[in-house]
Amino acid sequence: MNAGRKAASVVAAVDLGSNSFHMIVARLENGVLRITDRIREPVRLADGLDKKRRLSIDAQWRALACLRRFGQRLRDLDSEDVRAVGTNTFRAADNAADFLAQGENALGHPIDIISGDEEARLIYLGVAHSMAQDDERRLVVDIGGGSTELIIGQQTEALQVNSFFMGCVSMSKRFFADGRITAKAMANAETVAKQELEPVQKRYRSDQWDAALGASGTIRSAARIAFECGWCDEEGIISRQALKQLKNALVDAGHLDKIELKGLSESRRPVIAGGVAILRAVFSVLRIDTMRVAAGALRDGLLRDLVGRIQHEDVRDRSVQALASRCAVDEQQAARVQETARQLLEIVAGAWKLEDEELAQMLLWAARLHECGMMVAYNQYHRHGEYIIVNANLPGFTQQEQQLMAKLVRSQRRKFPLADFKVLPERWETQALRLAILLRLAVTLNRGRVDRQLPPMEVKGGKSSIALEVPDEWLDVHPLTKADLLSEADYLSAIGYKLVLK
Repeated sequence: MNAGRKAASVVAAVDLGSNSFHMIVARLENGVLRITDRIREPVRLADGLDKKRRLSIDAQWRALACLRRFGQRLRDLDSEDVRAVGTNTFRAADNAADFLAQGENALGHPIDIISGDEEARLIYLGVAHSMAQDDERRLVVDIGGGSTELIIGQQTEALQVNSFFMGCVSMSKRFFADGRITAKAMANAETVAKQELEPVQKRYRSDQWDAALGASGTIRSAARIAFECGWCDEEGIISRQALKQLKNALVDAGHLDKIELKGLSESRRPVIAGGVAILRAVFSVLRIDTMRVAAGALRDGLLRDLVGRIQHEDVRDRSVQALASRCAVDEQQAARVQETARQLLEIVAGAWKLEDEELAQMLLWAARLHECGMMVAYNQYHRHGEYIIVNANLPGFTQQEQQLMAKLVRSQRRKFPLADFKVLPERWETQALRLAILLRLAVTLNRGRVDRQLPPMEVKGGKSSIALEVPDEWLDVHPLTKADLLSEADYLSAIGYKLVLK
């Protein structure tokens, strides 16, 4: 569907982290990214997450003010050339959906929420592209405001990823909320972090990788302090011994306001204790002696992923193919349904306002996976398919995209689950419904599961209707399909759509 897309000359990525919001803008010249702008603002969104897992009004205002500033810079870019993602705090907040509607309006572009595993993959992608390509296996650690990611990768591929629900903001809020830094509080914070990491320690210990890299503000700040205080001889390196000296310096200060360390920025001061506790736990559990600061990060990975999509090297294609293979999907039937869905979409795209290439691709991927639930059982396979897609690790997909594909698969047959579509972003509501109708028709028209060309059909899409003009003689020799289409008309009428069969 996107073969005719014009290559972007300017692309941008926005990383809405739990501690800081980042924006990076670059020119794409002959396949090479040239960074033209970087902005970081310490929003500390996770600090506004209350005990009921709701974002406070103050935190939302800070975030919206930042997004408006970013939005001014991105105002003239097409949305397909901008990727904005929310991370752990958005995953955790119960009112994230309400905020996102305002946030998208402020930014002027859609905002997606990504899973912890997808965040880890993108972090590694950003780090890998900032380094010389070799065959060494790398451990990458990123300590964000609300989550910590561990990745082992080789060249540009993440081989193993894990995300943990702990970050410098959340850990500081839990153990150092009053600003006091005691030896006991630091020890307790480190113990909690070690408990989180313990289940994966064997998979990430030093015999599994060749070099350890740090990709976060916490690690960058710790390395800067260590160098400027003379605890490390080389800039951009943090050692186990230097971390111990940093921890002791924080405890000796006794309070955030009394910390006097060269290299510590004021924006990092409120969360340094929590970040150091997590970093010391990582060093201890994974038996790390030294770690080098990496240049790349999540926003760099976002840019690389976006460029891949523009250049038709979309990792999501591989994710769909891998899931289809794992679920032993009937490839021939999936291809039939996919092709019919594509043909129907091309005909009604204008009338039904479905020209968005990303949404069109979601329909085709859903068609590819529409029978994945059969690996569980034929009975209710559309429901099984929904569960599989929502919960699968699908690199490249956002949570909203997986939800959309899952709802399309869920609604392919029988009673239409209209209420289920309310979980999707508001901007997709009407379009998602129409995509689901096209998938239902594609499935119905290919029920025979044979490589027989469908008859020439006239298709027209109205505001709340779709008309199919099918030759009488074809319907006469396919009475089951005719009966299915008539039943489909009843199902669609229940959601306010009219299927006209001529």
